[in-house]
Amino acid sequence: MHALCILLVPLLWRLGEVAANQFDVRDDLHFRLHARATNKDGSAPVYKDPNASIEDRVNDLLPRMTLEEKVAQLIQGDMNGWMNFNDPLDDTLTFNETGLELMMSQKAGSIWGGYLTPWDKFVFGVTVGQRYLIENTTLGIPALIQSEGLHGFTNNGTIWPSPIGLAASFNPDLLRQAAATIADEAEGLGISHIFAPVLDLSRELRWGRVEENFGEDPFLTGEMGLAYVTGLQSGRRRNASTSAIARMAATCKHFAAFGSPQGGLNTAQVSGGERELRTMYLKPFNRACLESFSIMTAYSSYDGIPAIANTHLLTDILRNEWGYKYWVTTDAGSVDLLINQHGTCDSRECAAKITLENGLSGEMGGGTYTYLTLPDQVRAGTVDIKYVDETVKAMLRTKFALGLFENPYPYEDYLSTLRTPETRELLHSMEQETIVLLENRNNVLPLSKSISNVALIGPQVDRVSFGDYVFFNASNNGISPLAGFTQLLANTSVQITHEQGCELWSNDPSGIPAAIAAAKAADASIVMVGTWSLDQTLLWTPGTNATTGEHVDLSDLGLVGAQLQLVQAVRDAVPDKPVIVVLVSGKPVAEPWIQAHADAVVQQFYPGELGGLALAEVIFGDVNPSGKLPVSFPRSVGTTPVFYNYLKGGRFVDPGEVLDDGTLKFGHQYVLDSPVPLWSFGHGLSYTTFNYTDLSLSKTTIGTNEDFSVSVTVHNTGDREGKEVVQVYITDLVSSVVTPNQELVGFQKVDLAPGESQKVTIPVNSTQLAVWSLSNKFLVEPGKFSVKVGTSDQTFLNTTLTVQ
Repeated sequence: MHALCILLVPLLWRLGEVAANQFDVRDDLHFRLHARATNKDGSAPVYKDPNASIEDRVNDLLPRMTLEEKVAQLIQGDMNGWMNFNDPLDDTLTFNETGLELMMSQKAGSIWGGYLTPWDKFVFGVTVGQRYLIENTTLGIPALIQSEGLHGFTNNGTIWPSPIGLAASFNPDLLRQAAATIADEAEGLGISHIFAPVLDLSRELRWGRVEENFGEDPFLTGEMGLAYVTGLQSGRRRNASTSAIARMAATCKHFAAFGSPQGGLNTAQVSGGERELRTMYLKPFNRACLESFSIMTAYSSYDGIPAIANTHLLTDILRNEWGYKYWVTTDAGSVDLLINQHGTCDSRECAAKITLENGLSGEMGGGTYTYLTLPDQVRAGTVDIKYVDETVKAMLRTKFALGLFENPYPYEDYLSTLRTPETRELLHSMEQETIVLLENRNNVLPLSKSISNVALIGPQVDRVSFGDYVFFNASNNGISPLAGFTQLLANTSVQITHEQGCELWSNDPSGIPAAIAAAKAADASIVMVGTWSLDQTLLWTPGTNATTGEHVDLSDLGLVGAQLQLVQAVRDAVPDKPVIVVLVSGKPVAEPWIQAHADAVVQQFYPGELGGLALAEVIFGDVNPSGKLPVSFPRSVGTTPVFYNYLKGGRFVDPGEVLDDGTLKFGHQYVLDSPVPLWSFGHGLSYTTFNYTDLSLSKTTIGTNEDFSVSVTVHNTGDREGKEVVQVYITDLVSSVVTPNQELVGFQKVDLAPGESQKVTIPVNSTQLAVWSLSNKFLVEPGKFSVKVGTSDQTFLNTTLTVQ
């Protein structure tokens, strides 16, 4: 490091000269232009005082900055500007001095570092960049170092289940612990900013990014999002200031309403009004993100206004109404979309101006860096410096809150927090809790380890199917179902027969006869089919294929290729033997034939590294499944949207049907199908049974500002330990505007031994009863509310709450 300092010292003088020449804002301050990091009276600047308040430090630093330095804080840089991360295996510890100096002069506020590269090389690159900023620039402002962490840190960190799977656990505390491990792995390497969680709602199932969300419900999404943000941010970096309040910046995205594009097409317009925006799309952000240290805007437009330039959304609501004070950034290349997609600007200058002035947000890379036009625009008077200043304040506030001015560097012992046994143990628990048992006819599951042979059939058996936003070759760290079953059954007499049957991506049925033969020879068959995604390298490589992931949108939610034909052939071949279908997917698979004919159906949303083992443990009964669906499953793409919390009057049912023999039975809603989901939100079976009694409210009558709680006793009436998710739903029976037919307002996961009972009390805030009223504000209206305990399609117990 000493040699590095000597090498960088000459750059200090060059940058100091440039800064002095370019400083064209106030000159009547308590510091000299040629020594802006000191005070005229010899005292230390407040911004360098680790004991000063964050706001005092921000207000002291901002006026010391040149216009160019301010704008540089707003533009994302890239570590590849001074490092060479093009070869993920190269471990050469060298950097490009010219590239470093150029990068830090224009794009120094945040630095993208989401590369797959040897850890020591990454640490070297971060140290070079941060040491240059701290020691070789006039003001010594460190950068945010950024990476992905949607379901695991993406530089060979531990990969967790995709968020849709994490949500299926209905276990926010477990997710909070998982997010903490993601921060553990990233923090030691010098990363301070993670691009997660995604809080879009999975209401448009054709959209490719359903797997990145926590499901269709705003309350569940908000609770899981808050758990992630809390787990990721809680703590303090080593040797940080006492005023530091977090160790890592989470990024809530995509603000807002991004997940419901027209036609399910990525970045397409989202249609809706203020009421839908407020009651659905904004609720998760309001719950999870007010203390998140960053927010990322959406690519799409809402009601005809691009999200990145929507002053009502980003200024009126986020900044003024909610009081959000931290960093807001656009998504990659999205400012340019104002020109080439939305058509609301005809120049880079226009795009930069309306994004900054309407959104008070920075510009991510991936485009033409329109913000480089801002210095000239400020000097020309077309952009008011106040918008630059307010946005820079948000960036500085975030950095001071993270303690980066005291210690922005990687830790020498970074290896001690990477891929630890403790993280792997926690991952194993999460993998088990994300699996959902959808059907279990005649209690065919769990399978007994006394059977002689099990056939593992299908294209998902010998494959590690991660979701998107994982690093190149991440699947090499995962356990496939075949490996998981082999490991679990290693000390038993159960023999495994494996036949793929077909490819995920092919109509070729030539492998099906071998699969049929394996099924006939086995005591039970497990057929594994589903969707697939790719890592962030292959997903964007021309010539590859996938059925889920960013920019991978579907017109059909059924199985691709010969997969359904394989399931049907196996079922027909062994009508008297158990056939279990496992759906491994990033979104709901619409195959009613499977629901009607399989002996059991298991849903495994894209798992993490131990998914194959957890699946085997569930099917053979080492683990009792406890996952619940965070998203409803339609019967076909034509019956979507199928989310459970539709507005009253939104789902009339008079179904028709096409029978297996081709007979047509006509109805009206729909003529030959049903709007009722195959499996609805909150559904999930267990190997034990639960009973509910003694439902009560803390108060049966409340005022409009009073909170209340719902209590119920849950009994495990079966013969084995099990976890149950207690779910509470409300319905506003009469309201001034149309409200959802039901809404989840609380849940709690409990673990009960056989014969054990537990009283569960779930608090409900009065604001959860509010409607976005005709006067365009949230109001709790007097009246009656139905309160039920159950799932979205089942009522175990119910009662009535009166608000007066």
